[in-house]
Amino acid sequence: MNPFNKRTAWRIGAVSLLLAFLASPLAWFVAREKAEESTVSLAIEESQRLLGHFGAIALSGPDAAAHANDAAKTLTGGLFDIAEIYDGQGQKMAEEMTAEGLHLEGILIHHARPTYRATSYESLKLPDGRWVLRVFVPLRIGDTPQSEITGYFEGVRVVPEWQRQQMLDSALSAALMVGFASLLCGAAIYPVVVRLSADNERKAREVLDSHISMMEALGRAIAKRDSDTGVHNYRVAWIAARIAEKLGFRGTSMQSLIIGSFLHDVGKIGIPDAILLKPGKLDDDEFAIMKTHVSQGEEIVTGIGWLDGANDVVSGHHEKWNGAGYPRRLKADEIPLAARIFAVADVFDALCSKRPYKEPMGFDAAMAILEKDTGSHFDPSVMAVFRPMARDIFDQLAGCSEEFASQLLEDQVRHHFGI
Repeated sequence: MNPFNKRTAWRIGAVSLLLAFLASPLAWFVAREKAEESTVSLAIEESQRLLGHFGAIALSGPDAAAHANDAAKTLTGGLFDIAEIYDGQGQKMAEEMTAEGLHLEGILIHHARPTYRATSYESLKLPDGRWVLRVFVPLRIGDTPQSEITGYFEGVRVVPEWQRQQMLDSALSAALMVGFASLLCGAAIYPVVVRLSADNERKAREVLDSHISMMEALGRAIAKRDSDTGVHNYRVAWIAARIAEKLGFRGTSMQSLIIGSFLHDVGKIGIPDAILLKPGKLDDDEFAIMKTHVSQGEEIVTGIGWLDGANDVVSGHHEKWNGAGYPRRLKADEIPLAARIFAVADVFDALCSKRPYKEPMGFDAAMAILEKDTGSHFDPSVMAVFRPMARDIFDQLAGCSEEFASQLLEDQVRHHFGI
């Protein structure tokens, strides 16, 4: 399993567990409330049915009191431990209770005459752990809430342990099912996320491959115009990346440095051949035109999404630490760090490479020039990082072919671009 899949599995697993942890108690609470409400609804329905059967709902006439007493006796010991029936004015007409109800009578809080218009209940937990349901039912002749209230029924039921345990077991089962569903959902989502991620990664790599191919094509086009083999672009980009790694460059900052280093001279495409390919020294007017390759390079890379990051190197690769460079005569920290890194890599490679007009310089001679220009051309802090690795870089690149340099840079690109 690759690192992304592991991270995905851990994250989906963590979210699933969190959902299970949060949803299960909620499901338990809701299921328990539903079970409690079902028990109360059953008790209310049965009480109303029995009261209607005994004629107590009318609670009027010469037999009303007898009917109320009969109904209270029937309700007590079956559904309720205490049964109280009141007339329409809230006067108690009948009361019956079991032995347990007699004990509860001294515990429960009594209230004033009933005047409520809607059915309700209370769920009470006694100090000894018993669970008590107390229902309040207005009695009507009609079935609508607007019907005249002719009396009231109040009942108290001690929920037996077996019923209480049954309700708790049902609530627990619901909670477990919700928790299991959360985990199952996470397990089902994981392969979908992995597949979608793999598709996105594949497409991203295809786009990135096309970008890098375009970068290499531009680099080769620049090299051909400049009578170069193109190996310089590969070498200098690789050297700059090596230095930047030591300076903590990662992610987009490293990617921008590599692209900028490879395309640092892209603006030379706009320089006339008579000046670009002139074998001798350029005069002042020609050199002024040559210097415009920086601004032309900026115009090329600016506004093209993935090339935008190259701008720091393209615009600043001829600036100098002491402010004597061009085109903006930036100095010290005004120069982007990527450009300061590139300046060291560019000059070192130019000194150590064979060119049509010169032989490669030895390591000690090249380093002597860089040391002499440290603090004027080069950032001393960048040189401090480059100095310990310079010999190893020199040995790896000595006499290397374009194919070898290309492979070195390709390894860097794959590492830092995540290919």
